[in-house]
Amino acid sequence: MKTCQRFTALRSEYEREIGYLSAHSERHAGKPSAKASATYAASAKARMARALTTHVGRCPECG
Repeated sequence: MKTCQRFTALRSEYEREIGYLSAHSERHAGKPSAKASATYAASAKARMARALTTHVGRCPECG
């Protein structure tokens, strides 16, 4: 699937955010902040999927 630069930038932003949250969750395992970070990472994955799907549906280059 050929994608545009905006798609790549959008995906990399979300992946970076998910990576930070997941790393924090692993570093602070057993603490309440770790559980919150894991929850935020899961919701960020869902937001990323929704954003990328919407982008592909609207972008003439990707769709």
